[in-house]
Amino acid sequence: MNTYETLTAAKLTETWRARFAFFTGKGGVGKTSLACAAAVALADAGRRVLLVSTDPASNLDETFGVRLSRTPRPIPGVDGLSALNIDPTEAAEAYRSRVIEPLLGRAAQAEIDSLREQLSGACTTEIAAFDEFATLLADENTAGTFDHIVFDTAPTGHTLRLLSLPKAWTHFFDINDRGASCLGPHTALKSQRAIFDEAFANLSDPTQTVVMLVARPDRGSIQEAARTSEELAGLGLTSQLLVLNAVFRASGNEDQLAMKMQEAAETVISTMPASLARLQTYVVPLRAFNTVGLTAIRQLLAKADEPASSTAPGIPEKPQATWHLQTLVDDLATRDHALVLVMGKGGVGKTTVASALAVALAKRGVKVHLSTTDPAAHVAGTVADAFETLKVSRIDPRAETAAYTEKILANKGKDLDAHGRELLLEDLASPCTEEVAVFHAFSRIVMESRRGIVILDTAPTGHTLLLLDAAGSYHREMLRKTKGFVAAGKAITPLMQLKDAEQSKVILVALPETTPVSEAAALQEDLRRAGVEPSGWVLNRCLSVSDVSDPLLVKRAELEIAEIERVTQGLAAKVAILPWVCDEPIGAERLAALIALRDPAPQSPNVAP
Repeated sequence: MNTYETLTAAKLTETWRARFAFFTGKGGVGKTSLACAAAVALADAGRRVLLVSTDPASNLDETFGVRLSRTPRPIPGVDGLSALNIDPTEAAEAYRSRVIEPLLGRAAQAEIDSLREQLSGACTTEIAAFDEFATLLADENTAGTFDHIVFDTAPTGHTLRLLSLPKAWTHFFDINDRGASCLGPHTALKSQRAIFDEAFANLSDPTQTVVMLVARPDRGSIQEAARTSEELAGLGLTSQLLVLNAVFRASGNEDQLAMKMQEAAETVISTMPASLARLQTYVVPLRAFNTVGLTAIRQLLAKADEPASSTAPGIPEKPQATWHLQTLVDDLATRDHALVLVMGKGGVGKTTVASALAVALAKRGVKVHLSTTDPAAHVAGTVADAFETLKVSRIDPRAETAAYTEKILANKGKDLDAHGRELLLEDLASPCTEEVAVFHAFSRIVMESRRGIVILDTAPTGHTLLLLDAAGSYHREMLRKTKGFVAAGKAITPLMQLKDAEQSKVILVALPETTPVSEAAALQEDLRRAGVEPSGWVLNRCLSVSDVSDPLLVKRAELEIAEIERVTQGLAAKVAILPWVCDEPIGAERLAALIALRDPAPQSPNVAP
């Protein structure tokens, strides 16, 4: 295996000069932990640092134990460090107020109500969050007091979208000076054209911006980092570093699982794609603690981990599951139509669980459609094998935008003159069109479940919540337009389908760690507020139900117990527990084996999920 330098706080502060830094990568690779550790290290070295989360499902609050908002707040115990969350919901409300306030007292209430409803969708949420992001990149009044601004970003697909917006909106303004109808007038934007231009210029300047590509030593996150590197280079972000996080080395050769984990990591690292192999690369070792709290954050980039010690050869009492995925498969196999949505934080194994369910059904001859809303997901590559009864697809934002644009032009543009068609084309050039197109594709797949079995692998939490918010906005708009037609049950909206607990099953996937469990718990509350009740949880990659004796793995397994009990004793009645498997679950046989695994004390398969 290639030898790479370990990333330490000293090395980072010695070499880091860029003003803006983005930590990005596949969900679950440790972006938040590393962004926090980097920000603390820079502040400890005497720099003025602002740490920003662009993730709609940010967990900076839990990591630092501080309640954050849209305005910078000093982090106790770290002189010179402040942090904030770009909250899309709050940003959208502030944007709506800026659009509507000038009309109060001058326009009819019905007109104002109509405008507020128009501004309630995902387009407004996106542009409002982007507006705050661009301001941090370009407005000296906001960012000028900091030496560094460190961005903890959402998982890759959402981040690529965010980083492409400065270029996209700059181009849109070049061809459209009349404003975007879905957003109100451009004058309502807090950031004017100069801010967008400056943000684009700063992102493209390698002396100003560096991208930290974070990956774990597994094939999925390495491939995602390679794809991200190429796409970011296409956007002009060429200053990139690679950080391999949670790299494990066995303490001996007695623990077979530990040896397999190390060998798997070495193989992946030694065969990295050329686009990554050329980058300056650092390693952060797997630690024997969860990165929550200031002490742990500082220890993450320490010179060496404290030796892990254990007096026991393994976990004396393995945690008990209360449910099994086979139960869900048995139930779905008896139905002619149903919808299964697999949700959770990025990197917890949603694609694996969704693919395993689909393969298990297909092997039993059940017709099933497996799809994904995650721009970074690769369900076809995970399934790998072909079944006559299994259809695999993905919502491709670019393809959906092109199809949606063609459809609008065919319907609305057919009776327009040349000038009117030109105006319609300009409006469709708005980056908001992509959000609308993706929601329409999501709605099609959801509604397809009324005719067959559909399993939907969703994007990481934040992006999925935006889709659900769009579903709610669409539902309210349909109620308003149809004057009760939908409410009377004469038509079905996607939100109504999601709320049908008999036909729609929501499965929450998490790792047995503090942050993934907390994020899944928060997602569960958001779903419940929308009237959607999760059907069960899956705790994935659990060392505590695996046979381990390596001291570091035993320590991490011991840390899992509290989180598993937190789920089984308070958050969910139905919890499936999957062990850590070294052989990457790709291909029908390995996926089916996950479903066949009988975790400790599963509930009777006769109990409906």
